[in-house]
Amino acid sequence: MKKTIIIAAIMLLVAGTSSLDARTKKKSTAKKAATTQVIYTGDIAKKVIGYNGPIPLNITIKNGVIENIEVLDNQESPGYLKRATAKVLPQYIGKTVAEAKKLKADVATGATYSSDAIIKNIQMGLEQAKSTSSKKKSTAQKKAAKKRH
Repeated sequence: MKKTIIIAAIMLLVAGTSSLDARTKKKSTAKKAATTQVIYTGDIAKKVIGYNGPIPLNITIKNGVIENIEVLDNQESPGYLKRATAKVLPQYIGKTVAEAKKLKADVATGATYSSDAIIKNIQMGLEQAKSTSSKKKSTAQKKAAKKRH
């Protein structure tokens, strides 16, 4: 009888602990849910011109921090574009949207037009960051995918 009671008590204790773990995991999972936004600048900054034309970007923002900036198809000279992106993009990656909006980014020497266009695209994209809804994000992602193919 004592063994049965002890076994039953242990089972209740284990079941209670498992239930508590499940509730704790649900709460921590909800807190960790990331908010990711991808802003496509091809439409909002189509009048921003580098040396040879527009330089559309995809700006990825995760939990309010710029995670990635992808340069999409454009007509810039590859050498100048590489120089501009190497100088400009790292200045924004890892910054919050608020920090990036205030940033006075340096341009790449010898690739000023391309650098200026990238900076202007980023700034215009960041202006959309707070107002972009999930519906607009998916539309922007679809447009960006079409542009790349």
